[in-house]
Amino acid sequence: MGEIARAGFRVVAPFMRGYHPTEIPADGKYDGDTLGRDVLALIAALGEQKAIVIGHDWGALAAYTAASLGPEHVEKVITLAVPHPGSVLPTPQMLWSVRHFLVLRGKNGPKEVRANNFAYVDQLVRRWSPAWKDIPAAETARVKEAFAQPGVVEAACGYYAALSTRVSASLKKKIDVPAVAFAGRHDNISVSHYERARRSFAKSYEVVPVSGGHFMHREFPDEFIAALLRVLR
Repeated sequence: MGEIARAGFRVVAPFMRGYHPTEIPADGKYDGDTLGRDVLALIAALGEQKAIVIGHDWGALAAYTAASLGPEHVEKVITLAVPHPGSVLPTPQMLWSVRHFLVLRGKNGPKEVRANNFAYVDQLVRRWSPAWKDIPAAETARVKEAFAQPGVVEAACGYYAALSTRVSASLKKKIDVPAVAFAGRHDNISVSHYERARRSFAKSYEVVPVSGGHFMHREFPDEFIAALLRVLR
C-alpha cells in the first residue's frame, strides 16, 4: 500500500465481508455478485466515481464481478492468483489441489479450521505456494487473530458454501474494462488458464507471470510491487 500511495494513488484495502473487523453480514450472503456489489458500494461510499480494483483470490472474484456489474465505476481490474471463472477447466490435479473446497463448505469446516490453533490455515498456504520454503512463522498470525473472533470462521467458510459449479450470469458476459491478471509461476493454477481467459474480456487484457505461487505478493514482494506499479502507470 505504501509503494502505491507513494506513486500518487489513493489506496484503500477493505476487510471483505465477515472478516474482522468488518461485521458479520446479517444477510449471510457470500456469492460473487454480492462481493462485486460490495466493491461498487465501497467506491461510492468513499466519494469516488471510479477506481482501479485490485483483488487476490476471493478479492479477485469480487473484482471480476464488480467490473462486470458496474464497468462505469471500474477504471481497470487487476487480479492475482485466480483467472476469470469462465475460463477454468478442471483437471484431476487441480481438483486435488482444491479439495479444501469440500472441507470448508461442509458442516465440520469451521471445526477443521479452528483445530490445533488454526493449523489448517498454514497447511493451505504451504499447499498453494509449494515453492515457498521459508515461510515466516508469523505469516498467518493476523489471519488467525481475525479467525479467533466470534463467527468469523463461519463467515469465511460461507464463501465456499456459496460457490456454484455454474458461472454466474454476470460473469457470462465479457468484461468491458481493461484488465491485468497476475499468475504465479509456481501456483497450482497454471498460466495457461489465464491465457484461456482472454475470451472473457472485451478490452485490453494482459497476463503477467511472476515468481511464486498463490501468495506471490507475499513470497516475492519486490518483484510483484515493481510489476504492479508498471501496470498501474
